[in-house]
Amino acid sequence: MHLAPHGINIEALLAHVPLFNELERDEIARLARGTREINASRGDILFHKGDTPTGFYLIVYGQVKLAFTSPQGGEKVVDILPQGQTFGEAVMFTDKPFMVYAQALADSLVLHISKTAIIEELDSDPKLGRKMIAGLSLRLHQLMNDVESYSLHSGRRRIIGYLLRDHVNDSGEQSFTITLPTNKGIIASRLNLTQEHFSRILHELSEKGLIVVEGRRIHIRDVDALRTYDL
Repeated sequence: MHLAPHGINIEALLAHVPLFNELERDEIARLARGTREINASRGDILFHKGDTPTGFYLIVYGQVKLAFTSPQGGEKVVDILPQGQTFGEAVMFTDKPFMVYAQALADSLVLHISKTAIIEELDSDPKLGRKMIAGLSLRLHQLMNDVESYSLHSGRRRIIGYLLRDHVNDSGEQSFTITLPTNKGIIASRLNLTQEHFSRILHELSEKGLIVVEGRRIHIRDVDALRTYDL
């Protein structure tokens, strides 16, 4: 992993982040001065568990996972983050070390926005504070949904929910295709399942004629049938 020596227009990238879209050009310029580019190759660690946060991150392109390792040596994936996603905001304000590590799942370009620059803008613009609170509240809501799913739903229901997560209920579309964003082992860990359990359920759904699996591409043949399977 290395810092990009030159190249992209950081101000333009920051201006398109939902968190910053109410800021003025001079405010974006000040944030840009506190931002650095990080080129991460697949497998590079952006930060380790226990590191002290000095800011938060924006994925310009690529993909990053947040995870921790259990005392037994197993990995638990907390989140899989796509292009355009920010992460690390909440911990940045606690003055506590990261509880997870961040690793690039693909060659990625990431921006690191310094805590100092953010705090200076928060002091001068309450709109930014409101947007950051809204963003963190959404993350908390998603975390609560995860806890509910792990606690109350079977592995089969977790996988079906994951496969249908981007489907719009009122679209009328009964068949569509998704591409898994990363390998099945990482997604299984994200759903609090073993890779073997994940693969076994995909095979079961395939045998029932509900899905067709072609590597990372999964064809959903009947949305309603899949949604109501095993209820």
